Order: sequence, then structure tokens, then C-alpha cells
Amino acid sequence: MKILLAASEMTPFAKTGGLADVAGALPKALAALGHEVAVVLPFYGTIDRRAAAAEIVLPEVIADLPIGKRALTVWRASLAGPAGAAPVTVYLIEDRGLFNRPQLYALGGREYPDNPLRFAYFCQAAIWMLKGLGWTPDIIHANDWQTALIPTYLAHLPAMQADPDLRRIRVLFSIHNMSYQGLYPGYVMRQIGLPATLFAMHGLEYRGYLNLLKGGILYSHELTTVSPQYAKEIQTRAYGCGLEGILRLRAAHLTGIMNGIDTREWDPATDPALSAHYSRADKSNKALCKRQVQQRFGLATDPGRPLLAMIGRLIQQKGVDLLVEILPTLLEGAERAQFVLLGTGQPEFEAFFAKLARRYPEQVGLELGFDDALAHQIEAGADLFLMPSQFEPCGLNQLYSLRYGAVPVVRRTGGLADSITDATPSTIVWGKGTGFVFGPFDGAALLGAIRRALAMYLNDKELWQKLIDNGMAQDFSWARSAKEYEKLMLRMVAGV
Repeated sequence: MKILLAASEMTPFAKTGGLADVAGALPKALAALGHEVAVVLPFYGTIDRRAAAAEIVLPEVIADLPIGKRALTVWRASLAGPAGAAPVTVYLIEDRGLFNRPQLYALGGREYPDNPLRFAYFCQAAIWMLKGLGWTPDIIHANDWQTALIPTYLAHLPAMQADPDLRRIRVLFSIHNMSYQGLYPGYVMRQIGLPATLFAMHGLEYRGYLNLLKGGILYSHELTTVSPQYAKEIQTRAYGCGLEGILRLRAAHLTGIMNGIDTREWDPATDPALSAHYSRADKSNKALCKRQVQQRFGLATDPGRPLLAMIGRLIQQKGVDLLVEILPTLLEGAERAQFVLLGTGQPEFEAFFAKLARRYPEQVGLELGFDDALAHQIEAGADLFLMPSQFEPCGLNQLYSLRYGAVPVVRRTGGLADSITDATPSTIVWGKGTGFVFGPFDGAALLGAIRRALAMYLNDKELWQKLIDNGMAQDFSWARSAKEYEKLMLRMVAGV
């Protein structure tokens, strides 16, 4: 198959979140399966032009919106694939007025007001560049609201409908987080060149606003989201963010596929961020990694004390308010637990953890910000990794934790529910149990799960080691996920 993945960000070119990791890894995994794969994304001003080593392939692609035409330039770079696989072509669409800005989507916490126009031009240019390149993909894989106009334009712009090459393209649309929908005032419809008839309940209108994500859901041939459980959850009022009815109507075309992880980047046997390496076959150096994390944060270097960790944004969605509720009780407990945190977020949460670190200097370590190497080191050193999320479309840290032998404690939601099996003596012995799972979104349930984990850690070392072994044996590589995407795409091309 010929596959074009369209995204607003991609590792290693530009990243704000997990979408970039998907856009950087999935194409390489599909190329390894023998497919011809390319990616298209904006040529942001933040991209290192020298490192990108890009060359101009189309000096001018015209995107025509009612507010005016723009001539965008298409550059070509490449991304090395796995050994033996063809490289992935990366098309970078340049318009300095649209994309040469300090950040991708916002500045100082305020969204760029012309974002719908920026990505409307990008979506049109991404489609019309195919004509200039003389390359027609079988599948366009669009992702999130920033590229949701690709299926909408293909379905409704007369010039695109009249083109036989464009008309035969099948569109797969992936939703990475329902919370981000691209909501704008209704008048933007006219500016981006869509028929006024689409501003209706059966089209892109949502409570008086234009909803770009809704167009991607309605006009793509197939839909995916980033875990099977999240695909079910977004069809409910609790998680559908107002679009649950549309998603239920399209349920037959909605598939949940777990994201993968880059198993070369995340491998405790070779990780360059670690000064001591270990593997599933020989875990002895994990104790040294733990000691180094304790030293890094100024904690008591006691190998017998359980070390708990969390990495991520300090926001309510991640269950941080539950940690605020239970951590003082936990730290005062007989288990003498330690806790390290790497992240940044809401000021009130940052202030709480700073105060906690001052109060318990031998038990609590805090790094406000993000440090990729330190994230790897924490995963390697932790005994338990906490993810008490209110909702979690997929989650990646629990997958990194499994691979690094840090036992996850997670809430039963989204990708956390799909990837972690609750640890009991019987599930561990059967090779199934991989972590500790709780249900209700409340502090008591989280504290109960942590204490179950600590009881096993302190009192049954043999069972604990078997639990770690189960986790490290799991396969959440992109090779596995890519086969699920391939299966879906082949059905689309076959018209099944």
C-alpha cells in the first residue's frame, strides 16, 4: 500500500505530546511491513533546518480559501526506517507567515487566533501537493482536529470531488484525545471555504460553534483511537465530550488500537541515559539504578524502602488531586515509602509537592520541569509507578514502566485498563498479572491499591520478582500495533 500520514507534529521534527511519537514511530513500523509510507506536517519555525536536511520538491502549491490564496512550499526530508526497511519520506509544508512562530499552537498559554486558518491552508496544501508530486496514496491517515479538514475537504470541495485520483483515496482518521476538538466561531466556516449547508447539526456545527474534529469523525471512511477501552468510553457521556452520539452512529467504523513504544529507545539493556544496565534475564543492576535515583533526589539510600514515582503533567486529569489527598498518609505509614515526581503543571499542585518535599526530605524528591534522561532514570530506579488518571486515552508511561520493571499502579480506564492486568497471587503465577488496578476515582481506592502493592513488595519477594518478570515480558512494540493498522488499512483498500 501507499500510505500518507498527516499530522501537526512528529518526532524528531516537532513535538508537544504523544501524537508526535505516533507520527514518528508508526510510519517506520508500517515501512518495515513493506509499505510505501510518507508523512506530511507543517514546516514550523522551531524545526532545525540544518538537522532536517530537507530539499525543496515543490516550490509552489496553491491553497485557495475565501480569505485569500497562498502559495506554500513543499520540502522533502527522510527518516531512517528499521534495518532492511525503506526510509520514510517526510514532506514539510512551509509558509513562514503561518508556521514560523515560537511555538506550534499557542504562545504564553494562549492559542494563536488564526489556528483554524493555519491548519486549513495546511490541509489543502497537503492534498494538492499529491498532484504536484504525481503520487496518489491508497490511504491518508489523518490525526486529530488539526488534520480533520483533509477528509472534510475531500468529501465536499467540488474541485477535489471532480478529481479521479483524489476521489479514490480512502481516509483513516485517528482521535488521540477527545478533549481537543478544534472549536471555533461559526463564521470561520466561510473563511475556510466549506459549504454553508455543513454548518448544521448533521454537519460540523456543535452548540453554535464550528467543530473541526466532528468533520473528521463524519467524513472519514474509518476511525481509530488509541486503545480499545477508550474507543468504548468515548461513546459515553462521561468521556465523549459532547460527540458521543456521533461516535455511536459511527461505532461500526471505530476501532481501538493501542499505541506502541519505541523498544530501541526504551530498553534498560542499552539505554544511554542509564549508567547501569539490566534486562529481564538479569535484573541485578536495577538495584543500582534505584540507588542512583535516591541519591539524585537526596533521599535516604535504603534499598529496602519502596520507591514510588510519577512522571507527567500536574493536572486533575492525571489524578494528581488524588495524590494530594493520600500522600501525607502514605508517607507516615509503616511502609516508609519514598516518592519522586518529575513534571510541571497547575501552580497549586506544584506548590503542594514543593511543600511536601521540604517536609519529608528523605522521602520525597521533586523536579519541576521535564528532563528526558531523568525520566528514563526514574523508570529504571522506581519500584512502583503511579498513574491514577481520571481518563487516559492510551498512556505510555505504564508501558515504559513494564519494560523497565517498575510495577504500575493504575486506574481502570482507557489504555491503562487495556495494558495492565491486576496482580493477585493467582494472576501473577499464571503469567498474567502485571500491575495493581483500582476502579473508583477516589483517594481511598488509590491508597488501597498502593498498599496492596507495598504489602507484596515487602512480604513476598519471590512473587514480586515474578510480577516484574511478567511486565518485562509484555510486547507493546510498534511492530505489534502496526500490524493492527495494516489489517484495517488493507480492509479499507479492499472496500470491505
